Amino acid sequence: MRKKTQLLALLLLVASWSFGQKDMSVSANGQLRIDGIHVVNEKGEPVQLKGMSLFWSQWMGQFYNGPAVRWLKKDWGCSVIRAAMGVEKGGYLTKPESELEKLEMVIKAAIKADMYVIIDYHAHEAHEDTEAAKYFFGKMAKKYGKHPNVIYELFNEPVNVKWDETIKPYCETVIAEIRKYDPDNIIVCGTPNWSQLVDVAAADPIDDKNVAYTLHFYAATHKQELRDKAQAAIDLGACLFVTEFGTSPASGDGPLDLKECDIWFDFLDKYSISWCNWSIADKDETSSSLKPGADEWGRWKDDDITESGHYIRSKIKGETAPATKE
Repeated sequence: MRKKTQLLALLLLVASWSFGQKDMSVSANGQLRIDGIHVVNEKGEPVQLKGMSLFWSQWMGQFYNGPAVRWLKKDWGCSVIRAAMGVEKGGYLTKPESELEKLEMVIKAAIKADMYVIIDYHAHEAHEDTEAAKYFFGKMAKKYGKHPNVIYELFNEPVNVKWDETIKPYCETVIAEIRKYDPDNIIVCGTPNWSQLVDVAAADPIDDKNVAYTLHFYAATHKQELRDKAQAAIDLGACLFVTEFGTSPASGDGPLDLKECDIWFDFLDKYSISWCNWSIADKDETSSSLKPGADEWGRWKDDDITESGHYIRSKIKGETAPATKE
């Protein structure tokens, strides 16, 4: 009987290696924190969250719903979803009630689905109205900070501003407001030049034990030079979090570069860097994961998913990506 039990345990272990990823649910990992260059779980083990980013909420809000979130967990294997609440350009600053409603639908659905969720203040000029960001994140922290599911992203992609003069002071102000209500959950800070100059931020870090730094890339545009900056940040002890990346050029459209994506994935896996792909959208561009007209409630069939979507879905699920099979 003992031999049979041992054999069964071995078979289950092999099956877990072959057919599944490590359980990255909130119930299995609990409260995340930063430990050196890694995001770690309650046991102190490095974790790598893998998931999808939604598109700007004001332009692709139909996918901000519970069924779509649950489908991404069930069928795609996502452990994290990024709710990219648009701030400018007709977003939260113009229509706070409608954009908050979309955002909170995703937050609540992710919590119910046992997923991590990034509350993304999706802006390029968040520093222009620090008080609005401070109020928003204070409200979110007060309402959802008790949930270990929550990750705060303070500034999507700063543009044409310096870390020491603008971005860091903005982040410190908003972090202080969050920490009034939520002392524990991870905060991700945007970095200069569309969240690419992580080495600059790493050289002058924020004084908070649970802060990571945002790294964004689009594989057909950003290659070894940006990985070198990321490596420099890691060497300085920074924890990086890729809250957004694309398989396309930086425009979001144009030829996919899946070979370069594979190089990026090797780098991210080496350091267990968590990531969200841009994006769950049915916009007619190559970085979209869905084809135009895809069901807003999830339930996507193979024919509804783009080449980029199939590639990323396979990466999330730990399968061999269709585009890279021999």
